[in-house]
Formats: sequence, C-alpha cells, structure tokens
Amino acid sequence: MTPTSSNMSMTPDLQAARDMCAFIDASPSPTHACLEAARRLEAAGFQSLSELAVWDDAPGRWYVQRGGALAAWVVRPDLSPDASFRVLGAHTDSPNLRIKPKPDTGRAGYRQLGVEIYGGVLLNSWLDRDLGLSGNVVTSEDGRAVARPFRIDESVLRIPQLAIHLNREVNDAGLKLNKQVHMQPIFGVGQPTDGAFLEYLASQVGVTPGEVLGFEAMTHDLLPSAIGGPNSDWLSAPRLDNQASCWACLEALILAAERGVDHVPVVTLFDHEEVGSTTRTGAAGPLLSTLLERVVAARGGDRSDFLRAMASSLCVSSDMAHATHPNYPEKHDPGHYVELNAGPVIKHNANQRYATEGLSAARFALACRRADVPYQEWAMRSDLACGSTIGPLTAANLGMLTVDIGGPQLAMHSSREMCGSHDPGFLRSALVEMLAEPLE
Repeated sequence: MTPTSSNMSMTPDLQAARDMCAFIDASPSPTHACLEAARRLEAAGFQSLSELAVWDDAPGRWYVQRGGALAAWVVRPDLSPDASFRVLGAHTDSPNLRIKPKPDTGRAGYRQLGVEIYGGVLLNSWLDRDLGLSGNVVTSEDGRAVARPFRIDESVLRIPQLAIHLNREVNDAGLKLNKQVHMQPIFGVGQPTDGAFLEYLASQVGVTPGEVLGFEAMTHDLLPSAIGGPNSDWLSAPRLDNQASCWACLEALILAAERGVDHVPVVTLFDHEEVGSTTRTGAAGPLLSTLLERVVAARGGDRSDFLRAMASSLCVSSDMAHATHPNYPEKHDPGHYVELNAGPVIKHNANQRYATEGLSAARFALACRRADVPYQEWAMRSDLACGSTIGPLTAANLGMLTVDIGGPQLAMHSSREMCGSHDPGFLRSALVEMLAEPLE
C-alpha cells in the first residue's frame, strides 16, 4: 500500500526525513552546520578536543571543529594503534551569494549590497525570494580577534526580477543574468551610504562598527524545509547538497558508536567543496590526514602504524547525486536513470571524477544489503561534463580505498532543492552498515 499523509506520519522513514530537515534548517552557513553537529554529538556523549592540546590515549567519543569544518570519531580502549579507519566524508558548504567586504552600493533610489557568487549557483533560483543572512562577525576583544556566529532570519535582502513588460522575450529567449550587474540584492530604499551594512551587522551582534574587524556573511532562503506530495513522498529544502549527507553521516556515527565496531569510525565534514576544496578546512588540505595520524599517535602508534592503518582503511564520500529529471530525460544516460525513494546512488566515472573502484562499490553494495535498503548506480552521459567530490582528493591524499555515493535529488545547486522523503533514512542505514562493516 502506498503511504498516505496520515498513515505515514509515524513511519521511521518520515521521522528521519523530518530530523534531516531540522538539521538543515538549523544550518544556514557552514559555521552553523558545525554548531548543530556539535550539539547533536555532545547529546550523544561526544566531547570537544582542541587542536592545540596534546591528545592522550584516552578512549572515547571526540570531535574537533576548525572553522566551517568538523571531524568526529570513536576510539575503543582495546584497539591497536594500527587499527583501520572507516571514514564518512561530506561537506557543509552550499552555493550561495556572499557579501563583499565593502558592499554598500545602489542606484535609482535603492540601497543595495555588492555580492560575490559562491560556487556553481543556479542564479535564477535566488530571484524573488526573501533572503536572510548568516555567518561570522570577527570582533576585537581584549586585543584578540574573536569570531561571533550570527544569524538573521528576517527578510533583509531581495533580488526582484525584471517585469515581463520590460523583457517580453524572456520566456522564449531565456533569462540571462550578469553576476555583477543583475544579482545585487536590494537592502533598503534611499541613497547608499558607506558603512551602512557594517553598522547594521554590528548592531545584530551587539557591538559598535569600530569593534568589527571583518565578517563572513552569506545569504539563505528563509522558507523552512517542507515535506510535500499527497503521500508525503518528497521534500524541498535549501542546502540538500550537501547538508543531507552531513546529517546522515553524523547520525550513522552516533548509531555505530552505540553498536560498537572493530575499527575507528570517523566523520569529516569539510568546508569549501563547492569552490575546489583547496583551503585549510577543505578536503584538499591536511585536515583529515593530520587528524588520523594524531589519533594513531594518541594510542602510542608511530608513522609505520599510521601507514598500515591507511592501507586497510575505507572512505565513503557522500555527496548528493542527480536524480533523473522527468522534464529533461535527455540530459541523463538512458542506462543509468536514478529515481527518488529508490535508495542511495553509487557514482561511477572512468576519468576518476569520482573515486569509486569495483571493490569499493561492492563493499557499499554489501552494506546496503545488510541494511536491507535498495541502491542505484549512476554514470554521466559521455557527452556531458561530470562534476566531482571530496572522494578523489581523499583517495589521492591518503591512498585510502574510496567509494563515491549520495542520495538522489533534483534541482541541485538551486536555492531550494528536492529529494525523496524515504531516501534520508535509506542513506543513514547504509552508512551505519559501512561504519559497522565486519573486519576482513
């Protein structure tokens, strides 16, 4: 029987979807995603570690945060220093509009803000939306620079479309947007004033403009995530790519920690994947490699133990996947259609834009079977360019067997995306089994 809105209200799948939506709604920026992740981890008994501290060999549940990135892991007291790792990787950032350092501008009686496009944004999806702001304000406190997270869930920005009367060809010729000219949001009515945005931002965190040393501010859609369809079988949300994976990885780690595993389960939530990952918090940086080596060293291991651990470890790079769009089936490989609510997707690419190998794909497929969830396999059309993930970077940096997977979705890189309501639960269950994979 197909679930209806009433008889599906208490199903585990819908409960998982609702919890994922709550995670996303709490996470308008990478910083807030890490704060929400930390809150959930601490509720499950994880403790925060400083990267500046000396890590001892104490077993337990731990996490570290670096900017918009976070890593968490579990160490049992009886594990040897060369015990293998099971790594789940995702990323906290999503394409959006980010405020420039000197943003105050405007014309024709409007106050506007200069923005820079972050990542591969579907520009038109940010038009005619009520936009809030979030990020960090850096202030001076006792001679030190301190980052203060902020979140403004009010309609403070809007980018109105040009009326069709002034662009009558738009429906036939298509909407063409210049990133510099057409994407500047309206901030108010009146003449632009230098320093107006900084003054507003300072007031939001309770300081004077002179105390602000810098900021990172980005836009977010104010509509909350929503489950839809007459049978509650899909949901719409901002930042599904890739906070849906962040949620699933965190939940899998917490559940696997309760079960107990014969290796070291790790979750790494990187930042800056959408712009190439080449930062101190990105997957191309040393964050994961130094973390894993320190975990080995904290148990008395040396470099040789670390290298042996890497040789037997496995990484699951979890990033959202393209579901087949019913209005554009020609954009998909006809042999690899992907459906919503049909399980996680194993991503393949012969040119190694994804790090999946035959062995790693098989191990993920076995995990899905153990979890009793379906899975799908995907490859790009050969005449279209393929995106990439943190998977190849992790495999190349650590020499670790890696599989690229993800939940299926539509409208990727829109300000608002869509996925199936069953798929978050499917993905979580599969990732739990990857972390609890029996030793070979």
